[in-house]
Parts: sequence; C-alpha cells; structure tokens
Amino acid sequence: MLRLNVIIASTRPGRVGSAVGTWFYELARHHGNFDARWVDLADFNLPVFDEPYHPRQQNYQHEHTKRWAASVAEADAYVLVVPEYNFGPTPALLNALNYVYHEWNYKPAAFVSYGGISGGMRSVEATKPTLTTLKMMPLIEQVAVPMVQEQLEDGTFKAKDVQEKSAIAMLDELKRWADALKPMRG
Repeated sequence: MLRLNVIIASTRPGRVGSAVGTWFYELARHHGNFDARWVDLADFNLPVFDEPYHPRQQNYQHEHTKRWAASVAEADAYVLVVPEYNFGPTPALLNALNYVYHEWNYKPAAFVSYGGISGGMRSVEATKPTLTTLKMMPLIEQVAVPMVQEQLEDGTFKAKDVQEKSAIAMLDELKRWADALKPMRG
C-alpha cells in the first residue's frame, strides 16, 4: 500500500492547522488507498537550514535532518496542510522542503489550504514552484477552506460537503500519480 504523509505545515502556537489536518488525516485513513501518516513539522523542530553539505549529497550531519529525511523518504505521496502567511507559505514549510532533495523526487503532492477569504490558495500557488524544483508533481486537485474560523467548533474542524468531495477527488488523483511515478524512483 502506498504511504501518504499528511504534513501539518504550520508550527505557530495557537495554529488551526492541527484541527484541519485531523479532519483530513481521518478522511485519508478511511479512503482505503493509502497508509496515511500524521507528520507535524512542529515535532521535528527543524532550525533554519543548518547542514554543512548541500542536500543533494545526502551527507546529513544532524539528527533532526536524519529524522526528517527518513520521514520524507518513506512516503510515496504528500498532502501539505497549509495556511497562508502574507500571501505565501509558512517559513517552516519552505525550510522543511529545502532540507532534503532526493527524498522528494518523483512524488506527487496535493494541498489542503486554509485561511481567510482566499482559503490559503495564494500560499499553495507560491509553494508549487519549489515543489517542481524538487522534481515533485503538485496536483491541481486540492481542498480550500476559506474563512476557516467559521468552520471551527470547540477546536474541531467541521468540513462542508464540497470540501469532503474535493478531498476524495484529490485522494483519487493522488493515488493515480503516486502509482504512475513509483517506477521512476526504482
């Protein structure tokens, strides 16, 4: 079974990414096509990139990098649960993406984005060029959650029907791409 890392991309105290991510993670677990894993960037505590060697060399010196590289390498696909910070991605996400290189190659990524009126979509579009540079395939299918605060009840995210349907369509497409790209990594 394909492994899917659901990556919570905000590390900010008081974030709502955990609530949105929990909803999506449970949906992905029950989807049936993936071994879904919860990956919270906050758990890795990655400092601003501090490796002495270029990530392409995979000569990692720090334990935090080795743990992160192993987590990324084990996955066949990713869903990035992302907010929007000043029309862009979180610094924690960009830092985590840049920590490793080969571990990302030839794998698909999709997004569950949230925020204000744009639903985090500007963050998604700003992240996609980084993904393609890492030889990843960012999908068009995604889930957007505009005005996320309106869908939170006592710290729990309550998805709308359109978000549930979008998530299922995204997971179906993510499986197609993960299957198609897997031979390229062999």
